[in-house]
Amino acid sequence: MPPVRRYEITDFEWSIIEPLLPDKPRGVPRVDDRKVLNGIYWRLRSGSTWDEIPERYGPYTTCYNRFVRWRKAGVWDRIFEAVSAAYDGKLQMVDSTSIRVHQHGRTEKGGSRAGRRNRFAGCRRWVRS
Repeated sequence: MPPVRRYEITDFEWSIIEPLLPDKPRGVPRVDDRKVLNGIYWRLRSGSTWDEIPERYGPYTTCYNRFVRWRKAGVWDRIFEAVSAAYDGKLQMVDSTSIRVHQHGRTEKGGSRAGRRNRFAGCRRWVRS
């Protein structure tokens, strides 16, 4: 197996997760669960669409189908509980829906002039003579 890339499942985490995954063989040979799981995590971290998952993680349809199937079966809850317990609750996750960026924090210092409303638009300029 090639070396583990950054942010992919470690061997320790895999030893915890593997027994929790459903093992129902279907008609076609199964794509490696670890590859698919890394593909799902890649998609969730990057915020990309399912069809942008790199080929090294297997077909994107497989990643999507397992994500949905495992969600309905409650597999994700079991995975997160087991991994959290293995790290003694020291595992922390941040959900972007709980973080709000200040309205001026989305651009570099001073903000971008393009598309920014002129705060004096519609005001008359008084000039001393």
